[in-house]
Amino acid sequence: MNLPPQREPQIAIPATPRKEVPAIISHSADETMEIGAAWGREARAGWLIGLSGELGAGKTQLVKGLARGLGVTSGVYSPSFALVNEYQGGRLPLFHLDLYRLETPAQMLAAGLEEDLFHPAGVTVVEWIERWFIPNSELPGRQRGSAGAHRFLRWVRIGGISPTERRITYEDFGD
Repeated sequence: MNLPPQREPQIAIPATPRKEVPAIISHSADETMEIGAAWGREARAGWLIGLSGELGAGKTQLVKGLARGLGVTSGVYSPSFALVNEYQGGRLPLFHLDLYRLETPAQMLAAGLEEDLFHPAGVTVVEWIERWFIPNSELPGRQRGSAGAHRFLRWVRIGGISPTERRITYEDFGD
């Protein structure tokens, strides 16, 4: 049986961030949503927002706020089992991916997620973004592949401080 050659998921980002900001401390789920809403109001077509953090860190809360900032009125849910949720009705479409259940590049490709990652007409958010990158590399400078439609990446790390507080840091790459 002839199998097609394995390809690595493709994503391109510069090695050096354009902007690093001090940590933002969110004191509640509502504040985390407000941070997302502010980002949604400033988002432009072609943005990729990668979220990294432990289970329960607030990644989906941030996406709910982002959707609200984009003007999406439907409910936003974690796509852990669907892998991808698409939301229309806002000023830009929102594509929400969750890589939690996928561990290898082959699984991501088999699920067809590479195509879902690149939506230049909308905003793409990827939970567990670090799964697109080579383990133990200096993130996000070394990545798999080198092609992609995104000119802007916001790499977000969310960490718990207490049961209700979160430390949110991010770096912007690209235009």
